[in-house]
This record gives sequence, structure tokens and C-alpha cells, in this order.
Amino acid sequence: TFSACFGEAFLPLHPTAYAKLLGEKMEKHNVNAYLVNTGWVGGGYGVGSRMSIKATRACINAILDGSINDVEFDQTRWFRLNIPKTLPGVDDQLLNPRNAWADKEGFDNTANKLAGMFIENFKKYVTDNDDFDYTQAGPMA
Repeated sequence: TFSACFGEAFLPLHPTAYAKLLGEKMEKHNVNAYLVNTGWVGGGYGVGSRMSIKATRACINAILDGSINDVEFDQTRWFRLNIPKTLPGVDDQLLNPRNAWADKEGFDNTANKLAGMFIENFKKYVTDNDDFDYTQAGPMA
């Protein structure tokens, strides 16, 4: 099943309140957030494989030692995430999820479907009182 707001039942405030608070704290303290794939690469379940601990550690080390700040980035097509083109100790193919899939069309279809699920899910969080256009920050299908 798809859970775009895991733990939502336990959050007393509207999810956008937490998103706004996180953004304010990140801006105030000048911090970056990183999404590290510790799960599946190279294809859908049964085709791909788990991300290796070695590659995961190399990603985390690059974040912690600051070397991630010295590399070039690309932006993913659907999710607008900036991904490093290269990192020490990580196969470049693993950094861009599309490159890790042998079936590029399969990846494109899967990513487009997932982006559509996020877009549909975001609709329930938008209110008339919002001062932020979530469609400009979220995924594109």
C-alpha cells in the first residue's frame, strides 16, 4: 500500500503545519536534508536488488565529511530531487535510480505512476488558506 504521510494518524496538526515548521527550522539554521536510498535499486521487486551497505555508508560519509558539496548534481525528472553525479566509493549508476534500471521504459512508467500517486495524495492537503503552492514543489507526472 501507499503511505505518503506515514504516521499521519498520530499527528494532531495538519501535515502542512509540520512541513512549514521543518522548512522554517532548515532555513533558520541553514541546513540541508538528504534522502539516502537504503532500499531497492536496479528494478522493481524481484528484478533489482538491495542497496549495499557499503554504498549506503559511502553516501552517508560524503554527507558527513562535506565531500558531497564538491560534486555536480542532476535533477530527477519526476520528483525534482537533486542527485549527485558522482560520490567517492559509490558506483555512479546507483546514484541516479533510472541509470540503475536495465529497463529504462519500465523505470519511466513506474516513476510516472508513483509521481501521480503523490500528486493525487497532495490534493487532500491543500487548503484555501495555504500561502504555498505545493504543485511547484512536489512531483510532476
